[in-house]
Amino acid sequence: MQTPLTLPVPVPVLRLPRGPDGTSRGFAPDGRRALLKEGPIMPESLECQEQRARAMLRERYLRSLLAMAGHSVHFRLHEGVHVTAQFGATDLDVANFYVSQLQTPIGVQAEALLRCSDIIAYTFKP
Repeated sequence: MQTPLTLPVPVPVLRLPRGPDGTSRGFAPDGRRALLKEGPIMPESLECQEQRARAMLRERYLRSLLAMAGHSVHFRLHEGVHVTAQFGATDLDVANFYVSQLQTPIGVQAEALLRCSDIIAYTFKP
């Protein structure tokens, strides 16, 4: 037995009045409602400033990773180990660096993964 198809109930649409320029819809920017929206301008909270600073630093770090691609990078690791490699890529959560031509104190590796937790610092020239 087939169930009868039910048609969806139409949703009413609320149309705003025409704006002051005649083409837009909304309220006049200098009308009485605009005065209700505006309040005293509060300075940015310390938490918001810190969040903005973290976002800026994250963006700079990600841009540096993008700039490193294909360049020779010098890595300083724990225990005073210094290695040089051609930077290739990083994984999504930036936990590992994929490098090629890794020059270590005991030889050259064609390809390798460096754990970011093992890296103290890295430098490169774009």
